[in-house]
Amino acid sequence: MKRTQPLWILFILCIVGVMLVGCGTKEPAWDAFEGALNEKSFPVPKEANSTDRTTTNVAMDYVRYSMPELKEKEGVPEPYQEAIEAWGWEEQKDEDSTNSRVYQKDGMIVHLTVHNGYFIVMIPKEKKASIKGLKSK
Repeated sequence: MKRTQPLWILFILCIVGVMLVGCGTKEPAWDAFEGALNEKSFPVPKEANSTDRTTTNVAMDYVRYSMPELKEKEGVPEPYQEAIEAWGWEEQKDEDSTNSRVYQKDGMIVHLTVHNGYFIVMIPKEKKASIKGLKSK
């Protein structure tokens, strides 16, 4: 009798551990967005965490956002694609890739690349500078 009690306790702890792990994994809601760090008019899910940003790259200004739920082979999730279009961005259909997309709005270009567990928002620097120069004239 005394020998079975530790086994029951271990069994219950295992079940509780499995339940906690299963309940801890959740899908993103895709219902709240904010502007990207490098382009405020481009939406980024509020659940995404900015993990890396570079301004030293001469060609691109990019920000990397962490979202463990993303899968590269699945590409840009449909709710995110809908939010991007709702914010006024138009996808450029030139590319044939599911995980890399190019968007344009008011002369601005944004590259969005989805990877396993994160995505990157990139803006070409020379394009950004030349567009701002044209608008100020």
